[in-house]
Amino acid sequence: MSTLGFSEEQRDCLQEIINVAMGLASDKLARFLNTFVHLQVPSIALVGASHIPAEFENRYQDTEAALVSQGFFGNEGVRGEAIVLYQMENAHKISALLGYEVGDVSEIEMLTDISSILTTTFLNGLADQIENSLSYSAPRVLSSVKGDMSSLLRNTSFHWEHALKVDISYQLVDHSFNCDMILLIPGEAVTNIQRILDRILEDY
Repeated sequence: MSTLGFSEEQRDCLQEIINVAMGLASDKLARFLNTFVHLQVPSIALVGASHIPAEFENRYQDTEAALVSQGFFGNEGVRGEAIVLYQMENAHKISALLGYEVGDVSEIEMLTDISSILTTTFLNGLADQIENSLSYSAPRVLSSVKGDMSSLLRNTSFHWEHALKVDISYQLVDHSFNCDMILLIPGEAVTNIQRILDRILEDY
């Protein structure tokens, strides 16, 4: 896994690219919900993918949760999966705000809409900065009962041995809604991203 390590310059460049893409996604979500969205500094790490479910199991252990998963594929070997995690209690509040019926199929459509706003805006912003073009798979919606987040996450791309994990939290300023977006890029694609970052750094 050490061969996947970023240099300090590569990490700073990647952090800036992610910050810009995250800001674009936050702004679009805020406009969609007609409110302000609070952002925390994203976590960026090279990890053993199999360890990630336990991490989010702890974060969501006392709540019913859902996730929307969407794969992406680009030029130069860029690929991965974007996962948006929701606490359903908070999602119900947004459903009511937007006029959806709680528990109705339309509520799932609402989660898919929000996920699409976050993932496609973020990823398109990232792609623009690295001069890439991305395609997306159809989103998958998965839900879990309390305490079952780990098995839910294992239905996504955690069969990868190693991955670059970007963990972003979006929260409305009145705390009525929050969600986590996890960007996972498999190890072999990380090497391709390192080459892209080097090219960007050479242009500065």
